[in-house]
Order: sequence, then structure tokens, then C-alpha cells
Amino acid sequence: MPVNDTYHPYDHNRDARRRSRDGAGVNRTALVIHTIADIAAGFLGLWILLYLLDANQGNVFVGFVHGMADWLAGWSQDIFTMEVEGLRVFLNYGLPAVIYLLLGHGIAARVRRL
Repeated sequence: MPVNDTYHPYDHNRDARRRSRDGAGVNRTALVIHTIADIAAGFLGLWILLYLLDANQGNVFVGFVHGMADWLAGWSQDIFTMEVEGLRVFLNYGLPAVIYLLLGHGIAARVRRL
């Protein structure tokens, strides 16, 4: 024990400060998970919107959003194979967006409870 540090057996503030620091880390982790899920769903939703509004596919920004959406929804491509192209894009990119939101928010809520 350092010379200048005195022992206080009933110092409950020290434990409270330690818990608040630990809680801040847990909350920060949950916020990161929550934010990543929101960003992933945002890219997918933005691609659906750009596709349905018939955005210029040659535009750099549209190409970037499309590439990100393809990467994020790669596991769910062609689950739905209907003739109407707009509905197919909506379902094939909308399903992973909803799953990312549900999983990300659920995991973040679970982390906050730890």
C-alpha cells in the first residue's frame, strides 16, 4: 500500500466509481454494435431507395452504395426470384436490413444488461 494512500474500509464511493467506469465501457460497446447495425441497414435502405428511384448507375456515389449493399446482402441474394424487378430488389436487400437491425439492437440490449 502506498504511503500517501490511506485505507478506508467504508469507502463505498470507490466501488461506485469503479462500477461507473465499467458501465461506461459496456455502454460504449453496446453503442458501437448498435451503430454498426444502423449503418449496415442504412446502406441497404439507401440502395433500395436509389434503385427504386432509378438513380444513375454510372454515378460514383450510387456505385459505392450499390457495392456496399451487395457486400452486406451477399448472403441473401436471390432468396426471392420474382419477375417484378423492383419488388425483388426490395425484398432481397430489405430482408438483410431488417435482420441487421434486429440482431444489432438485440445484441446491444443484451450487452447493456451484462
